[in-house]
Parts: sequence; structure tokens; C-alpha cells
Amino acid sequence: MSKQYQVIYADPPWRYSFSKSKSRKIENKYPTMDIEDICNIEVPSAKDAVLYMWATAPKLQEAFKVIEAWGFEYKTHAIWDKEKIGMGYWFRGQHELLMVAVKGQFSPPKSSLRIGSVIRGQRGMHSSKPNKIRDYLTICYNDYNKLEMFARTKTEEWDVFGNEILPDVEIEADSDNVKIDTFKAFDNWA
Repeated sequence: MSKQYQVIYADPPWRYSFSKSKSRKIENKYPTMDIEDICNIEVPSAKDAVLYMWATAPKLQEAFKVIEAWGFEYKTHAIWDKEKIGMGYWFRGQHELLMVAVKGQFSPPKSSLRIGSVIRGQRGMHSSKPNKIRDYLTICYNDYNKLEMFARTKTEEWDVFGNEILPDVEIEADSDNVKIDTFKAFDNWA
């Protein structure tokens, strides 16, 4: 890893094991990863960095494991109200969590840029996130190196890593120090 990033924006492809039918499996929409594989990713973060990571309510405990495995400390979260009811077993999900964690010394955005903790915006395609979040992070951290992990599209001012886009970064898995081929790696985890 040569380039280090102060801002990491991640939407891990969480694997769910509770689907009652094959037609409702997440893997029908996109490839997923085991928690161990996500934890073993060597994130190219600077010694002082911030992580903004998406998690759903059923994956909250796993999200804390990922934060710790990647060397960050949880600070807070925001809620994305999707304004539409989705799937679910205990509750039909209408929100996702945007968790915030830091590593080393990293300050919050300037007080004049801070937004409320409930972000409203209708959901789009399965698992896509509101562009306004990435846009907000770009404004808050315009002078920092920024990496979007598990990206689906390339965005100006951001380096990207993901299986649906040509990556700007090669990322390794800690467990066996092997580079992840973003176009093949997820096939092995599905």
C-alpha cells in the first residue's frame, strides 16, 4: 500500500443467512462477503483517519467487529430514513445506519458543516446509497485523500475500490497478504 487515505467511505457487502427463500437472497442482487473476509481487508488508511461505514440493523454487531478489525474506534452514527418500507423479519426495514469511527487524531467536520443525524431520502436500486452523503463528505473533507470501498461508480475527488468498477486501488486481505482481484474476488465469497 502506497497511498494512504484520511477519509474512508465503505458499504460492505454483508452476507445474510436468514433468507427463508432463494428468491429473497441478497446474492440474487450482488455478491456478498463473510464477516471474516471483510475484517481481513487491509484498509489503506492513514494513521489519522475517519471511517464512514454503512450497516443495516441486523448487521450491527458485525459492523462493530469490522470497525475494530480495521483499526478504528466507533464514535457515533446517523440514520438514513429511506422513506419506504423494505424487507425484514422482526421489523420491515426503512433505515440504514451510517456509522462513524476514527483512527488516531481526527476531528469532526467544522461546526458550520455539521448536519442532523437523520438523513431523509428515498431509496433507489437495491443497496445503493444516497449520493448526497458522498457529496457531503466531499465538502467536509475536500483537502483529504478519500477512498470509497465497495463503490459502484467513480466519483470525482474519490479513489474507488469495488467489483463493479475499475479500481484505483489494490487492496490486500490481511489473512494471507494476497491482492484482491476486484472482478473475481467476490465470486469466491458468494
